[in-house]
Amino acid sequence: RILGRLLITMVGIWLAATLVGGISVAGFGTVLLAALILGLVNVFVRPVFVILTLPLTVITLGLFLLVINAILLALVALLLPGMVVAGFWAAFLGSIIISVFSWAAGSILREREY
Repeated sequence: RILGRLLITMVGIWLAATLVGGISVAGFGTVLLAALILGLVNVFVRPVFVILTLPLTVITLGLFLLVINAILLALVALLLPGMVVAGFWAAFLGSIIISVFSWAAGSILREREY
């Protein structure tokens, strides 16, 4: 199950790098490390961001979560030398692509389990 999520995240990152001009990854190893780091950031850092920005998230009806996802993707790029995210809008679009792909792939895989 964890390997499946990792693979889904890897493909999402690869799709974002392919579709968004401001995102680039050096190769397979970088995509693998980016997926691992993004998973760790989502587990440990994202909850803190969500709690700290809860009033803003409520006011924007949850749309601020997209900004949080973009910030976390940019953070992964800062931590990983082989990954580049050139600006907020690249991170924003990339995080949307990764999120939508992860949601769709996760939904398909969950349906097959039943």
